[in-house]
Amino acid sequence: MSKALTIKQQLLATAVVISMTACSDTENSVGAGLSETSRTVPVIAEPVTMRAERSRIEAVGISRALRSAEIHAATSGEVEAIHFQGGEQVENNALLVTLDARDERLAVALAEVELEDAELTLTRYQKARGADAVPPTTLDAAQTALASARITLQRAQVALDDRFVHAPFAGIVGLTDVEPGDRIDPTDLITTMDDRSALLVQFEVPEALVGRVAEGDRIAIETWTADRIKASGSIVALSSRIEPTTRAIRVRARIPNVDDRLRPGMSFRVVLDLDGAIWPTIPEVALQWGASGPFVWTVSEGQAERLNVTVVQRLNGRILLDAPLAAGDLVVAEGVQRMRQGTRIEILDPQALADDARALLGSNANGR
Repeated sequence: MSKALTIKQQLLATAVVISMTACSDTENSVGAGLSETSRTVPVIAEPVTMRAERSRIEAVGISRALRSAEIHAATSGEVEAIHFQGGEQVENNALLVTLDARDERLAVALAEVELEDAELTLTRYQKARGADAVPPTTLDAAQTALASARITLQRAQVALDDRFVHAPFAGIVGLTDVEPGDRIDPTDLITTMDDRSALLVQFEVPEALVGRVAEGDRIAIETWTADRIKASGSIVALSSRIEPTTRAIRVRARIPNVDDRLRPGMSFRVVLDLDGAIWPTIPEVALQWGASGPFVWTVSEGQAERLNVTVVQRLNGRILLDAPLAAGDLVVAEGVQRMRQGTRIEILDPQALADDARALLGSNANGR
């Protein structure tokens, strides 16, 4: 009987201890929850900045020289001299080829003689006009002959000028197969010329992005060669229509080629970054993830406030958000693990912390 009573007493004592322990745990849990919001938590906060969303287009571009020309003679004739070498830089209007011009020089000389004779005849008639020795019709014929002689001289001079082939602009001449003594006509290609001071690179942009591309936008290019030459330039023209087969618009950009490392006809990898809508941006470390998705801790009147957000884009260590944030709003960047809704916040100065750390390291080094 006494043994059974003893067992009951032990069970009762155990139940009391368990009950007291549970109550104690509950009180501690409540106290911990209250302390999380009542105490001040030191954090490092970063201001929100505004930045444009960026889209990147990559395309293959084909280049041509800023100006190009195929050089032909204006008339047929025998080549007398070649005045250039392939790959040579020539100035504007530089003499490239001379054709045999003996007949043309004689024609100019004859036209000059005829012009001089027409001038003398008209002068003689004008002096005799006062004595009524020359009828008006004869004087008119002399004036017509003088005008005709002037035109004949001009035509002879043009024919003589056509015997000399000049550079239409400053640039680099190509190779030639024409030699002195060859007889050529206007259909024969003498050489080519390129102004390589800049290249025009043409590429395509998808129809969906047409409204975001404009003249003056910057592009970057890179060659497919082993040395991977890089350069940059700007858009100078857009086509007036969308190509029906590719559903894209042709875009032309000008690339300076000051060091002459690029060549017309090269293909390039073209990169075009387009700015879109403006969004709030925060450091990547400030973004948190929960059961309901991404969120940030903002600072409102010295307290933490949770704000659900939508990620728009990650860009160079920052995140663009779709959220009701304005430039200058503060978000918690460091110390987010201790945040709760309504937690009081003490914002630390990261520069002051860095200075203190350097001073501490310096004192430890001196102590050694």
